[in-house]
Parts: sequence; C-alpha cells; structure tokens
Amino acid sequence: MDRTTGGVKATIYGIQYLRAFAALGVVVFHAAERTGHHFAIGAAGVDIFFVISGFIMWVISERRPMSPFSFLRDRVQRIAPVYWLATMVMVLGGLAGLFPNLVLSPAHVMASLLFVPMPSPSTGEVWPVLVQGWTLNYEMFFYALFALTLLVPRSRRLLAITACFLLLVGLGYAIDSDNALFVAYTRPIILEFVAGMIIAELWLRGRVRGSNVGWAFVATAISGFSALAVFRLPFDEFVLGPLAVMLVVGTLALEDRGWFRGRGMPMLLGDASYSIYLWHTFAISVVVKVCARAGVDLPLSAFLAVLAGTALGAAAYILFEKPLTRRLRSRIVSKPSQQVV
Repeated sequence: MDRTTGGVKATIYGIQYLRAFAALGVVVFHAAERTGHHFAIGAAGVDIFFVISGFIMWVISERRPMSPFSFLRDRVQRIAPVYWLATMVMVLGGLAGLFPNLVLSPAHVMASLLFVPMPSPSTGEVWPVLVQGWTLNYEMFFYALFALTLLVPRSRRLLAITACFLLLVGLGYAIDSDNALFVAYTRPIILEFVAGMIIAELWLRGRVRGSNVGWAFVATAISGFSALAVFRLPFDEFVLGPLAVMLVVGTLALEDRGWFRGRGMPMLLGDASYSIYLWHTFAISVVVKVCARAGVDLPLSAFLAVLAGTALGAAAYILFEKPLTRRLRSRIVSKPSQQVV
C-alpha cells in the first residue's frame, strides 16, 4: 500500500475502534454525572475526537485534492443536518416544558445552529442549546481554517495551519478578553487538531509502525487515563491532549501490523459515534428519571442509562444520519471515491 500517492485503504479499522471508544467514554461520563457517580475522565473522549478529526482531514486532503468550497460543502453536509435536527428536538422539548432548566432565546438558538460560541441564557456558560454541540463549534472553526489552507501549496500547508493555531493560542495568553469567540478559539485545545494532522503526515510517510511501539503508546495512554480516573487527578488539554495523541499513534502503529479487523459491533459503534455523541443525553435523561421513580438503585440506573444512550445513538445513525448523508451526497455529481473512515 503506497500511502504517499493516495493509495490509502478505505477504512482504518483502528480509528473506527477509537471513535467507538471515545463516544462510549462520553456516554459513560454523562450517565455517571446524572447518577451521582464519578467518571470525569470520560470527557477525554472529546480530546480523542479532536486528534482523530485532524488526522482524518489531513488524510482526506491527501487522498482527494479538493477546493476550499467543496471541502466545506462536504463537511457541512456531514456534520450540520443531524446536529440541526438534534438541536431542534431540544428546542421543541424546551418549548413543551420537557426541559425545565432550559432557557431559550432566539439569538442563542440561531448562534447554536450556526456554530457560533455564545453564552447560554440557561447557565451563562458558552454552550449551545444542545450542550455537547460545543465541540462542533471547534470542529467547524477547524474546517474553515483548514479550507483556507487548501489554497496553500501542499508542501507548506501543515506549516501554515500549525503557525495559525499557535498564533491563536499565543494571542489567548497575551490578551485578556471575555469575548466568547476570542476565548473559545484561542484555547490550547485547538492544538489537538494540529497534532492529528502531524500524526497523519507521519503515518502517510510510513513512519508510524511497529507492534512494540504501538503497544507501548497504547499502554501508556490507557495507564494515564486510568490514573487520572482512579486518583481523581486534575486534568486539562495539556494532560489529555498528549494522552490522546499517544493513543492515536499507538493504535495506528498496531493497525500497520494488522491488529484490528472490521468486526461488527466495534465498526457499527465507530460509524455511529457521531450520532451517539449527539443523541445519548436524551436517552440518559429519560432513563435516569424513570429509574428514580421506580426506585432502581443508582449503579443499575447508570448502567441502563449507558445502554440506552448508546442504543439511541446507534438507532439514530441507522435511521437518520446514514440515509440522510447518503441522500445529500447522491445529489453531488463527483467521481466515485472511497471513504477514509
């Protein structure tokens, strides 16, 4: 397989496994939070997603040259419709009184739909109507900047976007501001996208390989995540980012040695990871409330909430995301090409 000339295999199984792992981590985090348990480390699934996103975008741009417009079009139709649907369900539920703590305003709803960071009238935090959508604000920002760098010669593209993101982070440290846009897009967490792209470039050049290296990186990453969870240590992107990078690098090194296969459930969960991420909180809320009224103990309630959140996300993928994405893509006349993930 010649990785340097676009001969990249269709599915990178290890990345699919990681997407499933990251999505389930977020589900467990929210289920634990709603049932009085502690699993804050599950939120690290977001950091893994960001590194994977950078990796995928770089591989896609290497595999199939595209214009900034076509790249953004593909990303918007992949991300936005399902997110808009989930957001509108949240809005309608709020209007119907199903979410008593949700305060709606036209400006905040519009900002949420347009992926613009804005303080929520419910809490004052910079969250969209659908709280977990805060990560999509970063994703769309990353896509926008990445699209611009497609105008730069390939040999300078990685340097250009790395310099841009480093400049933004530097401005965040140099300037004290409470502007939601400025604060959001100067956080060091954006460097996780850059890390993913650097990993992709190394992987395309065949420099990420070897079972020993792979197992060492994976074991170190999992040990780090486990230590943070067990000892309830403080963490932020400076801790989670490097651990996520090691996990992705290690997984790709093992992939190179054939350690991953396209098995049914992990592949389904990987494919459905975006829908699981978007929809799981709806199921968790319902299950936790029903269990509380039925007198179900908290550990079982948390377990059932995880199952329900995952199942709802997988169902949403099969019923909504997959057919909708296929239909949107079928309207665009383009040369047949394989999906990277």
